[in-house]
Amino acid sequence: MKTAAYNLKLHNNKFSIEPKKKKKSINFRSLIVLLSSFIVMLGAAYTVYLLQDDFSKFNYNRLNNSFGYIFFMVAAVLFVFGSLTFIYDVYLYFKYKPIKSVSDKELPTITVIVPAYNEGKQVWATLKSLAKSDYPKEKLQLLSIDDGSKDDTWYWMKEAKRILGKQVTIMQQPKNMGKRHALYRGFHIGTGEVFVTVDSDSIVNEDTLRNLVSPLVTDKKCGAVAGNIQVLNNKKALLPKMLNVSFVMSFEFKRSAESTLNSVLCTPGALAAYKATAVFACLPEWIDQKFMGKASDIGEDRALTNMILKQGYSVLFQRNAFAYTNVPEDYKGLYKMFIRWGRSNVRENIAMSKFVFTNFREGNKFGSRLLFLTQSIKMIMAYPFLLFMLYFIITHPALFISSTLLSILIISSFPVFFYAKRYNIKEAFWAYSYSILYTFGLFWITPYAIATAGKSGWLTREIAA
Repeated sequence: MKTAAYNLKLHNNKFSIEPKKKKKSINFRSLIVLLSSFIVMLGAAYTVYLLQDDFSKFNYNRLNNSFGYIFFMVAAVLFVFGSLTFIYDVYLYFKYKPIKSVSDKELPTITVIVPAYNEGKQVWATLKSLAKSDYPKEKLQLLSIDDGSKDDTWYWMKEAKRILGKQVTIMQQPKNMGKRHALYRGFHIGTGEVFVTVDSDSIVNEDTLRNLVSPLVTDKKCGAVAGNIQVLNNKKALLPKMLNVSFVMSFEFKRSAESTLNSVLCTPGALAAYKATAVFACLPEWIDQKFMGKASDIGEDRALTNMILKQGYSVLFQRNAFAYTNVPEDYKGLYKMFIRWGRSNVRENIAMSKFVFTNFREGNKFGSRLLFLTQSIKMIMAYPFLLFMLYFIITHPALFISSTLLSILIISSFPVFFYAKRYNIKEAFWAYSYSILYTFGLFWITPYAIATAGKSGWLTREIAA
């Protein structure tokens, strides 16, 4: 069954989310980018065909020196490992089923926390979408915390309060202290049995909250739930169009597989639910978390997920709990976001290594360990891969470009088919464009994030002086 996609609508000062209407055509600029991606990759395939003798000679030369032989063997092992884990992910994906919403009577009391910093009017839309939820009003507490914004965020929070009245409570931090501290304040003020965190640039469906928290009711071993995040601004610019396909793969495919193993590695800040008792059990450690002697001011979502997994809880994914969030529309904003995520992954993989091979959970721990190893191997191989890529570029630039593009054409076809099956075939082809962008424009992110893992800073959301 195809899942509906949604558009944001504002009419007569009323906010709503409606199913997307199928468009008969895409804009000219987007069409040019998509066609260019196809032409480039097909040209690459033909070039590989023309240069196949040179390619065979290149591989032969590699196998006849010790460095090349070792790298070839490592690459072969990693390819086999990657292929097997992908096949396993496909198997897990087909096993996954989202948990149906429980009845109003069974739903727990929840506190929804919306931290905001330099968000402007978007926080108003976020709070209005949450207030429209079909969650029982007597069981729903909305808290929004302005983390010392320098723009008009506080004004729009007051506007939301004026319109929504007692449905929402708003407050200000005395100064900008970071998202983690804003959430920490919300955790202490909140009275719900479950905490839900929602980013201030996200919009939710009416049934999102009840779908999100239902696993915490039906599965007593569940300590946290990740929501299904899609891109809100995917009609505004080229990068959000590409990222929307990437997000669907990351959440609906990858997190579905992780959920089958009861070990989703990151509950996203854009939408996640946590059992209150699990949060309070690790709250002192979480707020005082340090890395290389410095207070951690990024990766609060991955850190909290890690600490809940460490307590022995399952962490699940709900494909039927949607949130739509804004993503960067330019290259600078995009790489800053990826650097922050990369640094967080480095830090939390190190933290996870300290408990994942212990008896941290009753029952099978294979899934958590496999996911940890898969992520760690990707990080460890970042530098050897970068060195090999540079060597390949210097010695055989034509072979490098053509073979890389051909690989993209083959590997990215799965995301294309996956997105086309779930949503829209025209939008699915952005997977090719995104892979080209990531391979040639963002390949440096992981090595850089590893080298600068100790650096602090959110990197985005700052406003011009």
